[in-house]
Amino acid sequence: MTVLVTGGSGFLGSHVAEQLSLAGRPVRALVRKTSDTSFLRTLENVELVYGAVEDADSLSGAVQGVEAVIHSAGLVKARSTEEFYRVNAGGTENLLQAALKTRSTLVRFVLVSSQTVMGPSDTQGTPVRADATPNPVTRYARSKLAAERAALALKDELPITILRPPAIYGPRDREFLAFFKAVKLGILAYMGSAENKLSIIYGPDAASACIAAIDANVESGSAFFIDDGSVYTAADLAHAIEAGLNKRALIRFALPRGLIRTIAAATEAYGKAADRAVILTPDKCNELFEQWVCDSSGTSEALGWEPKVDFEEGARISAAWYRREGWL
Repeated sequence: MTVLVTGGSGFLGSHVAEQLSLAGRPVRALVRKTSDTSFLRTLENVELVYGAVEDADSLSGAVQGVEAVIHSAGLVKARSTEEFYRVNAGGTENLLQAALKTRSTLVRFVLVSSQTVMGPSDTQGTPVRADATPNPVTRYARSKLAAERAALALKDELPITILRPPAIYGPRDREFLAFFKAVKLGILAYMGSAENKLSIIYGPDAASACIAAIDANVESGSAFFIDDGSVYTAADLAHAIEAGLNKRALIRFALPRGLIRTIAAATEAYGKAADRAVILTPDKCNELFEQWVCDSSGTSEALGWEPKVDFEEGARISAAWYRREGWL
């Protein structure tokens, strides 16, 4: 079975491609000509195809002859609302239309969505159910919801499975790297309360869930949260990163919301001036102070999948990898 992996050179996509390769399953990785494909080129059974999900013309050849699609490509930061929708929603629509041409042989289309589609937990951190009413609070989350709806509109024509991971971390991830760098410098700054609760998942575990979803016999249109099965506080994550680095941050403080919003506004202004996408924006602040706990009960049984790594172990592995690769 040949599997098309979009976002193959990205963090999650590279782990998906690696695991499929190690299992001896042929991989077709959709990458841009500007992508760093050095890691993918070290893997066996991986064919690189050049294109982009927002370029519909590049997708016909990419889907030709594949029996499954794992759509992990997407933007977590963008220069505008339009860019979020063009890639996350429009790109998904383009890929779905291309996949329709191979529907007779397509076993599964796995859409990697986001926990943020369903919105934050309540003030007690009650887990949000996968069948709750969507409640996106950022442009990114709304664009991912639009992608889900495009997929669900075709669930009677294509075998669709939707996965909603929370924050993903691990080797080759650059977003969580900032927290490790800060602790290395001896600084621990909390955004919001250190007792805010959240779900999280280790990158290779998220990748194995994507692969399990190919083979799982579930109803088309089914959606699942995937996490490591534990609920953490922000303080728990900080302590685990400190343990992974074997270093205690001596400077510890909570950043006031007003200050964070001011920094976010300045960061967004810089991004616009430099024509660069930045992660911290006033819109992103709609997520930062909330609790993010998902209810993944039923996911393991439905997908035949189990997460293997909790955050304590994952932080240790990640810290070692960052050091070994010279990222820290």
